[in-house]
Order: sequence, then C-alpha cells, then structure tokens
Amino acid sequence: MTHTFDDTNGAASPGPDLSGAPTQISIDGHVVSVLATLAEPALTVFGNLFTREECEALIASAQPRLARSRTVDRSGGTAVSHESRTSDGMFFTLGETPLIDKLERRIAGLLRWPLERGEGLQVLRYGPGAEYQPHYDFFDAQDAGTATHTAAGGQRIGTLIIYLQSPISGGATTFPQIGLDVAPIQGNAVFFAYPQATPASLTLHAGAPVTAGEKWIATKWLRVRRYA
Repeated sequence: MTHTFDDTNGAASPGPDLSGAPTQISIDGHVVSVLATLAEPALTVFGNLFTREECEALIASAQPRLARSRTVDRSGGTAVSHESRTSDGMFFTLGETPLIDKLERRIAGLLRWPLERGEGLQVLRYGPGAEYQPHYDFFDAQDAGTATHTAAGGQRIGTLIIYLQSPISGGATTFPQIGLDVAPIQGNAVFFAYPQATPASLTLHAGAPVTAGEKWIATKWLRVRRYA
C-alpha cells in the first residue's frame, strides 16, 4: 500500500487507521491487535506487533552493543548520562539487517508514516530498579540545544514503544497526566502522537522502576521530515 504525506512542518500526525473501530489491523499478512485507544492524547495499545521470535532475535542482536542510556542535554543538545534514566541501550541504523528492515516496514505501514521519517530503532534493557523518570519525547523550543536535534528531520511527533521482554513485576509505561499505566507485555506496544511540542499534548510519560526480572523494549521515534 502506498501512502502520500505532506512534507512540511504542518504534516499530518502519524497513527493507525482506526476508522470503523477495528479490533485487528493486518500489515503485509501480520495481524496486529488493537487493545485500547484514546482520543486525547492520540494513543493506541497494540497486541502482537512483534512475535516472540522477533523479540528474542532483536534482543540477541542488540545485547553485545548495549551501553549506559543517555538523555538530551537541554542546554547544548548533546547526549549525556543522567540519574533520571538508568537503562542500558543501543541504536540500530535504518534497515541495518533484514530483521530490522522487516520490522521497520511493519511499523511504517501500521502508523502510516514513511520509513525515512523515523529514527533508527533503539533497544533498551531495564534491570531491577532501573527506570526512566517522567519526561516528554519532543524537543522543547525553549531549550538552547533543540536546534541541534531538529536540524536532522525536524521535531519529533510520535513515539512507539514495543515490549520485547516482560519483567516479572514493575516496569509499566506510565502516563501521569491521564492516569494510564501500560503493562510491559512481550510483543505488545503503545503508540502516542504529539503534533504540538507542548505539555498540553498530555504525553508526559515514564518507565516505572522494574521490581523483579528484566524489561527489554524497542523505541521508535517519528519525525516531521526525513531523518538524516
């Protein structure tokens, strides 16, 4: 299926086709379940976005390249380690392997957003006690470092979090502004859009501390324009 999108900063927001209130969406023969939706913010919880085998293969590919996760330094735009984020992570480049290419194309079809407007998949591991404190994924226009990040692809406008391994307990993705917790169930995912880079988007979210076991996730950030 071919999709056409506005290539300006006023581009339509990414997201699944929820017309008719579907319970399932088929992307190239892979059936994804629609488990929950919200209108404000535009948020969808999916089931079976990745299979168990795909999750395990992605973890195996990522594991040798893990390093301490970083956050954006708001003053300079560089990536720095911070106590608010205590996971380990790595990035794949777009289409780096046949598996990555297949999964990225599935995501692009599901969210109706071109491959080239997405950052590479990031894989993260959260051990016991690890968390990511409440934050927004867009770049704040008031921060001095934002121009550095938006130079490549413009503003972020959507986030997809895919759960690759369920912890024994803890590790939910929480949305404190709307009182929602999404359980980290292997193969499931949560998508949320923020067409406007403002707290009014209601997309403040966090990775709650893992209390037992390990949580693995993959994150896909979507941009307004081609990311390079």
